[in-house]
Amino acid sequence: MLRGMSTSRCLGAALSALLVALAACKGGEPSRFAQFASGAPAASGAATAREPAWPPLDEAFLEASAATLRFRLGTPAPLAIAPDGAVIFRRTAARDRVADLFQLPAGADQAAPLATAAALLAGGDEQLSDAEKARRERTRTTARGIISVSLSEDGQALLVPIGERLFLLDRATGQSREVATGAGYPLDPQLSPDGKKVVFNRDGDLWVTTVGGTAPTQVTRHPPGLEYGVAEFVAQEELDRSRGTWWSPDGRTLLFQRTDARGVDTLYVSDARHPEKEPVPFKYPRAGRPNAKVDLGLVSAAGGAPRWVTWDLARYPYLAHVKWPKRGPLTLIVLNRDQTEVAALAVDLATGATRVLLQERDEAWINAPTDLLTWLDDGSGFLWRSEAQGQWALDRHDADGKRVATLIPPAVGLRGVCGVTPDGASIIIEAAADPREQHVWRVPLAGGEPVALTEVSGGGVHSATTKHGVVVIRSELREGGSKVTVLRADGTRVELPSVAERPPWKPTTMFYNFSVDGHMQYGAITRPRTFDKARTYPVLLSVYGGPHAKMVQDMSDSYLMDQWYADAGFIVVRTDGRGTPDRGRDYERPIARDLLTLPMNDQMGALRKLGRKNPELDLSRVGVFGWSFGGYMATMATLLHPEFFAAGIAGAPVTDWELYDTAYTERYMKQPSDNAEGYRRTSALTYADKLARPLLLIHGITDDNVHFAHTLSLIEALYAAGKRAEVVTLSATHMLPDPKLIFARERIQVDFFREHLAVAPPDIAARLAAEREAELAERRRKFGDRAGSNVDDGDSD
Repeated sequence: MLRGMSTSRCLGAALSALLVALAACKGGEPSRFAQFASGAPAASGAATAREPAWPPLDEAFLEASAATLRFRLGTPAPLAIAPDGAVIFRRTAARDRVADLFQLPAGADQAAPLATAAALLAGGDEQLSDAEKARRERTRTTARGIISVSLSEDGQALLVPIGERLFLLDRATGQSREVATGAGYPLDPQLSPDGKKVVFNRDGDLWVTTVGGTAPTQVTRHPPGLEYGVAEFVAQEELDRSRGTWWSPDGRTLLFQRTDARGVDTLYVSDARHPEKEPVPFKYPRAGRPNAKVDLGLVSAAGGAPRWVTWDLARYPYLAHVKWPKRGPLTLIVLNRDQTEVAALAVDLATGATRVLLQERDEAWINAPTDLLTWLDDGSGFLWRSEAQGQWALDRHDADGKRVATLIPPAVGLRGVCGVTPDGASIIIEAAADPREQHVWRVPLAGGEPVALTEVSGGGVHSATTKHGVVVIRSELREGGSKVTVLRADGTRVELPSVAERPPWKPTTMFYNFSVDGHMQYGAITRPRTFDKARTYPVLLSVYGGPHAKMVQDMSDSYLMDQWYADAGFIVVRTDGRGTPDRGRDYERPIARDLLTLPMNDQMGALRKLGRKNPELDLSRVGVFGWSFGGYMATMATLLHPEFFAAGIAGAPVTDWELYDTAYTERYMKQPSDNAEGYRRTSALTYADKLARPLLLIHGITDDNVHFAHTLSLIEALYAAGKRAEVVTLSATHMLPDPKLIFARERIQVDFFREHLAVAPPDIAARLAAEREAELAERRRKFGDRAGSNVDDGDSD
């Protein structure tokens, strides 16, 4: 999934990264960016003489931000809620990636340590297999040490994996013992409900070990070419399903995924900085190419012949989610390949046959979040999220799938279903009418007024987890910072302790509302803390622009790096146009079959509107930057709109959608055979000959999500067209977690923009002057003497 990630830059010499400075200036002379990167003095000349005196960079803030992962290290991350009401969470130090385990006991107001990674490993090192590294990349997990736990049904036993070693922790005594796994890496270990057994995957089979036993037992034996118990790439990356094995509620049976990936392309990810290492192979299905064939098997935890779960695989090849409630049937959520149809299937455990509980169709695409279906605790029915009415609503269905009632109407702004209260009387949801915010609510199932569990008037973005009557609320605050609050069944609240550092200042960010092509759009502007309203400033468009992610949210800390760029001499702008979530079907679905035209239109439309209202934005000096889908948008903006953008930086960009994975790409673009022209028109390779502005490409060569092939393809297309870009390659993955790289990427980007936005390109300046004169003439025609005033055009701040 092309999830939002901040833009990146890297100081090549300091990082020993491969820097290819393909000069973007005339006559083949090295650009001043290339000279900066190599330590050479900048060229002199008229343009240099006209450059402003840039303010000094806040190096101390940048170093702190990189070392603390943007001030996120040290915040508690809830992992489990025990039946007695205790909350188990992990937490790192403020500048350390290694997480330890803590708990807030039931009724207590102080948390206590449960285990440390160092003590469990007894001085040993944490070892991760290539498969485990890939799983963590899929889930965007950068922490080490204790990152997950499995809790027994009674809440007394905790399974704690650390790399290739497994430990069982007794919550009552605090004692731990290592679980025997034998030779090889135990992937995706899970504790049985009774806390007596552990299942894990090794070499494509399931193994079960008894707590206190000396050796695991192999439960399955896969035939050649198949793999058991592991989620395939698209399930992990695009369908939010990282698991391929499940315990039955009674702990007697295992459900496991059977995967046939023989037809899927194998891509090899190699680190050119370490040619002594073998390339790592990945099964990666590119758009239009074969997917893995996936179904399920049921097997006794003691071993034996599996029973195969069957459904119409030709119609529904994607297994999105698995729900196995205590009461109610084992339920599968499946999708067709184009993801225009979803079905909920109930499984007959005796035969493996399935029956349809519910089907839903959308001609554009179906969104299938993990909480699409929630079984009621008594098994009498389930809750179903649906966008059929234009926005997310929540319906109640009986056990056979018949719709009973609508519980949450579309106008509420439903974002997520967290769970049902133990008495079955209420549900906990996330919702907000304003897409910039999110709040937690308790809603009676029988009807009645919802109760806000977060302070709605205080804004912010709040999410929740609930179990056993406890609601754990994670809050990103409007005023800055974050907190995790435990709301107990008796109404008392306790905040989990954080040791995170806080930034030295709050961003100046302000929100704006404006119309673009008849729809209301949100934007955010971050100005320098030393802002001078008599000046104009070059503008940086921080862009994502694609599905799943929003750039404009009511949480101050998300704009910290925008403030750093602003204080370096810029004004930073963000906006969320059509295709972004939480605005309803009519706002999100217009990008179907074309991921470029409307998203680009809305980014540029926002800049025009904001520039008209805020004359300090110098729209003759606009730079654009983004990562992942944002890198794609930055690339296309630089290639297609040199009349608007003076420079661009693209981090890990998709450059050709036929190189990206099936489940994501085909959801929005459909298959290449069905949308050949759409793929051509949205590919950066199509427009390589149009490059007329400085473009910096940054890409990790070991990226297994947006493969380095994307950037290499564009470099070759530019070369063939007689064009040049500047390129920085890193020995890094898509996440780029190394603090040194984080520090350096921001430095190199700000220097690139300072170089190329110091002076407006003459053609852009001339175009803007002509447009302003034409606009003034039109205003004179319409408004006469009021032409020079800021006539209201329907926008609001």
